[in-house]
Amino acid sequence: QVQLVESGGGLVQAGGSLRLSCAASGRTFSRYAMGWFRQTPGKEREFVAAINWGGTSTSYTDSVKGRFTISRDNAKNTVYLQMNSLKPEDTAVYYCAAVYSNSAYYTRPGDYDYWGQGTQVTVSS
Repeated sequence: QVQLVESGGGLVQAGGSLRLSCAASGRTFSRYAMGWFRQTPGKEREFVAAINWGGTSTSYTDSVKGRFTISRDNAKNTVYLQMNSLKPEDTAVYYCAAVYSNSAYYTRPGDYDYWGQGTQVTVSS
């Protein structure tokens, strides 16, 4: 069982930056692939970024490539999402997710077993 707690959301002006953190419980965090997703009212949860257990492979949705960076610190049981050059269309509730995997990363919500409660990111124009 893994429990995930996101933090770092807030209100920022367009062009600004935020760093989201997702702290995970459990002693086997290093064996979990992690992902970030986001959701706005009335829309499906959207893939943002993913990272494999060792941090050696990552994936991003096209709209955030070059602006967002996913990383992890297995010693701290934490995964991060550094968000730069934020745009109003990045406004959403951001969720982190985990799935036990010793190799790949995953980009579909259905691939993940554990979810955090979400953190609101609002980008003003």
